[in-house]
Amino acid sequence: MMKKRSIVLFVFLLLIVFKSEDLHAQQDAQYTQYMYNTISVNPAYAGSRGQLSMAALYRTQWVGLDGAPETFTVNLHSPIRNSNLGYGISIVNDAIGNGTVAETYLDGDVSYTIDVGVDKKLSFGLKVGGKMFNLDYLKLQQRTNNPGQIEAFDNIDNRFNINFGAGVYYHTNKFYAGLSVPNFLETEHFDNSQQNNDSSPFLSKERLNFYFITGYVFDIGSDLKFKPAFLSKVVQGAPLQLDFSANFMFNDRFTFGAAYRWDAALSGLVGFQINDQVTVGLAYDKETTELGGTQFNDGSFEVFLRLELVKSFKKLVSPRFF
Repeated sequence: MMKKRSIVLFVFLLLIVFKSEDLHAQQDAQYTQYMYNTISVNPAYAGSRGQLSMAALYRTQWVGLDGAPETFTVNLHSPIRNSNLGYGISIVNDAIGNGTVAETYLDGDVSYTIDVGVDKKLSFGLKVGGKMFNLDYLKLQQRTNNPGQIEAFDNIDNRFNINFGAGVYYHTNKFYAGLSVPNFLETEHFDNSQQNNDSSPFLSKERLNFYFITGYVFDIGSDLKFKPAFLSKVVQGAPLQLDFSANFMFNDRFTFGAAYRWDAALSGLVGFQINDQVTVGLAYDKETTELGGTQFNDGSFEVFLRLELVKSFKKLVSPRFF
């Protein structure tokens, strides 16, 4: 009974995403620890840490729900010595339904930074890349007790679409703020109206995602720092996403805090700076929606690892939140 309910809910969620007649928007993957993954959404962040930096995040959403989303991200970025330029590379794999829908992004970033004051920098970035998209209707039919209820369409296999984006990023040693649009092109993955002359097309269409991110680091004492952070994501045809987080760093090593995604989830976050070059962290989300009250949803987990691969181009004063 439990598995049957999870399959039914999975199919329902999938159809909402791909078969709404009025809401054709798809959103980018979401992260609770967005402060460690800025490069994925804002190319102007590339090189801002002053050294060669690599990060990897894995997110499993709605644990206990069969076919729930999973996201894996790895990125690398660095400044270019003796110049104002930075570069970055991001790879994101996003899947739902145990492979029913799978997307893989590969992006390259370049940034240009200017000094606008003492320890104040303003960066402009461009992102160029593409996405491989797969949609398997046979798996969707197999995951229902009554496959005949799911219409038959042609699968989408390894469809590649090119895209580009841009961003601006301002930061000091204590404050940062960024505005970006990772993908400007509104790609249509599928339109069934051309296949069967249906007046109600089955359409998977990406919309522009607008991101704004900001945060500040307060020195509470000699060994304690406090950082509130905020992320907003706006996309036409989808609910406004607002993320608020509050983290503390003790002795420049141990990080702990909480986060709230507006009308969606509460989260707990912990992290540890193993040494000057290695940071690890974990986040747990609990849904505040009706889905969070179901017996087959045990929340969402997210882990991350960050490596500073070169000790320093420009010596950092202390381990940074951002």
